[in-house]
Amino acid sequence: MAATTAVLQSEWTKVRTVRSTVWTLASAAVLTIVISGLFCLLFRTQWDTIEEGARAQFDATSQSLSGLFLGQLALITFGVLIISSEYSTGMIRASLSAVPQRATFYLSKVAVAAGITFVLGVIVSFISFFIGQAILGGDLDTSISDPGVLRAVFGAGLYMTLMVLFAVGVATMLRSPMVSLGILIPFFFLISGILSAVPGAKDVARYFPDQAGSKIMRATIAPDDPAPYSAWGGLGIMALWVIVALIGGYVLLKKRDA
Repeated sequence: MAATTAVLQSEWTKVRTVRSTVWTLASAAVLTIVISGLFCLLFRTQWDTIEEGARAQFDATSQSLSGLFLGQLALITFGVLIISSEYSTGMIRASLSAVPQRATFYLSKVAVAAGITFVLGVIVSFISFFIGQAILGGDLDTSISDPGVLRAVFGAGLYMTLMVLFAVGVATMLRSPMVSLGILIPFFFLISGILSAVPGAKDVARYFPDQAGSKIMRATIAPDDPAPYSAWGGLGIMALWVIVALIGGYVLLKKRDA
């Protein structure tokens, strides 16, 4: 019977020694920080031309985390690769032979993915925030001690972690990296955004994991926000999606042959 600590160490070794996973994590960090900074710079230079209504809804904290929209592309890829790459290379047979306890194998992957992403996510979120506020400057910036700001910045790290775990669960069910990415990327970058803008569908779309979870990254919630849940409530909805995906992944991993 494989020791849990040994399995965790093995999974950590796989992540840090495979270039594809290392590069996707590095890409997520760079994209989030750089794009957030560019969006803040654009907003700063265009502030005088922005309509009064848009100014009233401006959230400096959310603006400094806006690069996460593209950064999550790399995070989803990381979540998919951490499990589906074993299927595409055939390594899954060796892994399950070494660790026949599939629950231990699966939970170790989930734990390593969550730990790495959480640490990276929190660091990237704080860096993006402080760089963004330095760029906004003047009367547009905010302080980490202001109401809701620390929750939003820390929540961005939690959002990243949950996004990766959702991708892990889906990829475990589908096994193929191409199929997993072919479903997840259009869903988050196309379908979710389109449906959230369609009057007849937006009431449903606001319960999608990305739409609900991203609310945690706003320091202030507009009084006329139609979502019937709070920032933490939205993150809770996203967590439920993640739990369902991870359970689905485990059930199929346990039932199927390698």
